Amino acid sequence: MSLHQLRAQDYNPDILNTLANLSSDEVFTPPEVANQVLDLLPQELFQSPATTFLDPAAKSGVFLREIARRLMAGLEGHIPDEQARRDHIFHKQLFGIAITQLTSLMSRRSLYCSKFPNGRYSVSQFDSAEGNIRFKQNEHRFVDGRCVFCPASEAQFGKNARGGLEYHAYEFIHTSKPEDIFGMKFDVIIGNPPYQLSDGGAGPSALPIYNKFVTQSIKLKPRYMTMIIPSRWFMGGRGLDCFRNQMLGSNRIRHLTDYINANDCFPGVEIKGGVCFFLWDRDNPGECEVVTHKSNSEVVATSRPLLEEDMETFIRFSEQVNILKKVRKEREKSFSSIVSANDPYGFDVREPGSYKRVRAPYSLNPFANSVMYYYNGWRKKGIGFVDRGFVRKGHDLVDNEKIFVPRVWGRGDMSEDTINPFYVGSNTCSTETYLTIGPCKDSEEAENILCYMKTKFFRFMVSFMKNTQQAMQRVYTYVPLQDFSKPWTDAELYAKYGLTEEEIAFIESMIRPMDLNGGGGDE
Repeated sequence: MSLHQLRAQDYNPDILNTLANLSSDEVFTPPEVANQVLDLLPQELFQSPATTFLDPAAKSGVFLREIARRLMAGLEGHIPDEQARRDHIFHKQLFGIAITQLTSLMSRRSLYCSKFPNGRYSVSQFDSAEGNIRFKQNEHRFVDGRCVFCPASEAQFGKNARGGLEYHAYEFIHTSKPEDIFGMKFDVIIGNPPYQLSDGGAGPSALPIYNKFVTQSIKLKPRYMTMIIPSRWFMGGRGLDCFRNQMLGSNRIRHLTDYINANDCFPGVEIKGGVCFFLWDRDNPGECEVVTHKSNSEVVATSRPLLEEDMETFIRFSEQVNILKKVRKEREKSFSSIVSANDPYGFDVREPGSYKRVRAPYSLNPFANSVMYYYNGWRKKGIGFVDRGFVRKGHDLVDNEKIFVPRVWGRGDMSEDTINPFYVGSNTCSTETYLTIGPCKDSEEAENILCYMKTKFFRFMVSFMKNTQQAMQRVYTYVPLQDFSKPWTDAELYAKYGLTEEEIAFIESMIRPMDLNGGGGDE
């Protein structure tokens, strides 16, 4: 038998590396990633028979299994007998709350080597079929159509809507007293919670839920908490602003590993904006060790505050900090001051009790009292015309020259994303597909704004607030407003803000060149 055949024969793959993910929102954690997370904790925790661990969102049971491995080695001196040591660890130190009935069985199989820890095949005997990994089928508590514990809507997750399907009413976050679940305190809370709930649509319509697991964990006051979550919270956004402020303002996050491309952490999984895991330390506030895994496989580690002075969001790249300080020193207005809010003309109307949009009737030919109408798909079908009576707001913008820019563009990676704004004249409006920039004094000013928006400097400043497809008004917060009586080039902007050769090189490496002859695009 050859050496290759011997190795193939001896190869025993870890079954937890072979699981297909439930979805891009409920991702199984590979064992190697689970161990990277565990490496953040003080390793003496695994040498104490008194340390208690909780996974509040158990799926495959990988965290509990890998903790058990470390405890079995770390407690050998305290409890020499292997079976007594295993029984102590499984009964007194490891606890989990599964997110579904299926994942409760998987987690028990991973930890106890049996779906039923009171059965003959369990490596540690319990009196109950659950052991210390529980699952309870909860229901949402709806008030005025919304769950009081999570973002679920009654229309999408109520009994009549879901039938016999999963309700996603996770036990850990659907209680005001999480301490009552096991009736005990935990030294370490660790996990990879579900990321979001779809609420009437896909992608941008989904509402974050991972933040609920983190804030609920903080309520339990563990000594340490570490979780894998999407990196979208860095900038806040829909349902995340308060969470971002709490996380960045506490000084309790002492380590943050940030993957710009989620595929580098979870192979085969796309999570827009990337993913991160962190170590929250209750008793030792201070600066954070930030480890950034860039898209080009470069890894950069720095020690710095998560919240820089006079900032509201986390600056993802340490190289960005000095550039931002130079730009802000000029004390210029924000470009966001000339960008409209979402749905500038009031066309985002829904049917009563539904998330289905009511589309305004439009024609492809002009008619009396009509306004040119830009909608998703107009480039293929033609510009529409809609009655002025359907324009519910933004009337001051309708009669002025302006720029439209898609509300959703790219994927949150400025090394790949391009922005496609385009100029429109007066007597124009759009659906919620676009935001409006303006009003502009004339077409020359509009062209100068377009020239600025296509610079690498502009898109670099956008990247401070944009790490997903979403490009609402707020993503332009850190972009400085310019004098648009003239066009702008990158060279002029770099000189204006006194950027060094190294800073210029960083921007140039981060931002994808644009086709300056390209036009606007659909959502």
